[in-house]
Amino acid sequence: MNKRKYRTAGRKGAAALRYHQEQDPAPRIVAKGSGKIAERIIEAAREAGVPVHENPDLLALLMQLDIDDMIPPELYIAVAEVFAFIYRLNGRVPGR
Repeated sequence: MNKRKYRTAGRKGAAALRYHQEQDPAPRIVAKGSGKIAERIIEAAREAGVPVHENPDLLALLMQLDIDDMIPPELYIAVAEVFAFIYRLNGRVPGR
């Protein structure tokens, strides 16, 4: 995990994750940014029907990762909770 500090200086931030259970051992960061980039990430997610979940603490940790990085084991539980939230919103059960 990259150790640089991430600050949005009051600007909105966003990170997008992708997880293909058959291909990836863990979710990957596919987009991240602040300000206008964050707004575009959120807009693209909404246009694609992808739920947006706000968690500033998790976002701060995800922003320390690079694009295409898999999330580290220390974040598995926090990210699993986000995916469970999304699955519940969609009325789906993972793996089905």
